[in-house]
Amino acid sequence: MRISLRFAPVVAIAALLCSPTSAEAGVDACGDIYIEAGAECEVVPPGASCTTQCTPLTVEVACAAELQVECSAECTGSASVECSGSCEATCSAECAVNPGSFDCATYCTADCAAGCQAECSDSQCEATCEANCSATCDTECNVVPASADCTAACEGSCSGSCTAESTLACQAGCSSDGYLDCTTDLQGGCETDCQASEGALFCDGQYVDVEGNLDACVSALRDLFDIEVEGYADAECEGNSCKAEAGVSCSVSSGSRGALSGTAILALAFFFGSRRRRRK
Repeated sequence: MRISLRFAPVVAIAALLCSPTSAEAGVDACGDIYIEAGAECEVVPPGASCTTQCTPLTVEVACAAELQVECSAECTGSASVECSGSCEATCSAECAVNPGSFDCATYCTADCAAGCQAECSDSQCEATCEANCSATCDTECNVVPASADCTAACEGSCSGSCTAESTLACQAGCSSDGYLDCTTDLQGGCETDCQASEGALFCDGQYVDVEGNLDACVSALRDLFDIEVEGYADAECEGNSCKAEAGVSCSVSSGSRGALSGTAILALAFFFGSRRRRRK
């Protein structure tokens, strides 16, 4: 899965949130979007320059993730013996190098997605393929214990990769039927985010549908991929007091926490000179 961060050197608007939020553990916090190592992500501040980035092409990856879930019920498959045998031999060799750090889902997704470009002739199909790899690998690897040896881990990984390969044609056909409606809806969601105080999150130029909780998505990117999202105002909180990296602070009374939770949190918007932060 991919991610790294970038932010253009312009003055940005950041929101100072005066209450900590809990992050979901997983890329589902970012709308299940497929993210590959090395991508560049940024929070684009509100305004015309943000809105102009909301196009049918920039919501393809988000739509692929959404449509994969919708199509999964009808697109079922299984791993072929030929595919699994070849995959497990390669996987076992990779795992044996450092079995303690081998991760079933990570290897599965990387192995599966590596073939998407060869299997597809356009970006829509490629996005569908990558989303299908990510979701199928997560499903197959979720049942593999973290303590599993290389044999068990590779069986799960290859089952996911090969099953995703067998369902690609179905997923591509099913997803193509829903892309028009999905891109229209998500383009509208992107434009709405671009009008909000926080702006919109993009990775590799692709809109990330955070479903109203930018904090949870950014935290997931940080925790899972060790990435600092450029353009995101990070508030450090202790007790009832929060202090942003830019130096502005505020406090929240204990009695007001309920009213300030989630998207209803009181935010203080301020301008600050943007600065580059390297990825985690």
